[in-house]
Amino acid sequence: MVDVAIILGSASDRAIADKAVDVLTKNGVSYDLQVLSAHRNPEDLDAYVKKSEAKVFIAIAGLSAALPGVVASKTNKPVIGVPVSAKLGGLDALLSIVQMPRGVPVACVGIDNGENAAHLAIRILEVNA
Repeated sequence: MVDVAIILGSASDRAIADKAVDVLTKNGVSYDLQVLSAHRNPEDLDAYVKKSEAKVFIAIAGLSAALPGVVASKTNKPVIGVPVSAKLGGLDALLSIVQMPRGVPVACVGIDNGENAAHLAIRILEVNA
């Protein structure tokens, strides 16, 4: 069982995921990392989220940034969205993540800020310990 599941919408988001991985590793927090797009791999994403025993999800996505919301719609566990600066300076992704409908909450950190996503995940884990 892992504490944190990190899901990237695209392999091109790996540099942001690596920032989160560094923080989690330095703090002794277990994680699993998967590249699963809400648009290109919806069935695989659904299966992964449903079978995951992770306590917190970090979803990293740019452009339409649907990934964090899709993950949140499939679990009651905390989801942290990390917007990526792929286009429009990342504002499109940021707004997509923070404007979730009622009942489908997603926490959002700053654009390209994988480190803060990991720090927030650690705080969530500590509260639930």
